[in-house]
Amino acid sequence: MPLSPSAHRKPLPIHMRDVKYRGYTRHDGMWDIEAELVDQKTYDIELHGHRKVPAGKPIHHMWIRLTIDADMVVHGIEATMDDHPLGHCPEATKSMQKMVGCCITRGWRRAISDNLGGVAGCTHLRELLFNMATPAFHTVLNQFNTNDSGEPPRHLGQCLGWDFNGPGVAEFYPEFKDWKPLTQQPKENIKQG
Repeated sequence: MPLSPSAHRKPLPIHMRDVKYRGYTRHDGMWDIEAELVDQKTYDIELHGHRKVPAGKPIHHMWIRLTIDADMVVHGIEATMDDHPLGHCPEATKSMQKMVGCCITRGWRRAISDNLGGVAGCTHLRELLFNMATPAFHTVLNQFNTNDSGEPPRHLGQCLGWDFNGPGVAEFYPEFKDWKPLTQQPKENIKQG
């Protein structure tokens, strides 16, 4: 279903961002997750008073490839910038190597912030990385299966559709209906003296 009609506006957008994610199976048992980001304006602009960018030409055009294993651990990363606003922007791709060894499951966004936050990285590359987890889960299909640990698949409890108390879990994962994680044992009282 499309969005409802908008208020009266000009038909041409001011800014366009296209983001694509793709997942591939590799012959070595790993998976490649690729991301591409393109930002364009529908009018000519001048960046920082010196570089003219015609309408429809990318201001940002960036790529990332993650190579991951079945446990969702990053074994390799490559990032490139075809188009960028400042001449030294591509230097931010070097810091991406800090993500090798990180896991795309819970804690992924924190790892990105810790390793690539602020001036250590690039805002646009971080944005692409944040959202690479979802296509990774859809590419490495065993992430949706139950395992012998008694723990639910990682996607359960992460959105309304997979609420442990909801109809999706009741129908497709009845063994985890109303599941709650084990809570930590309370800490012993420490005597104040």
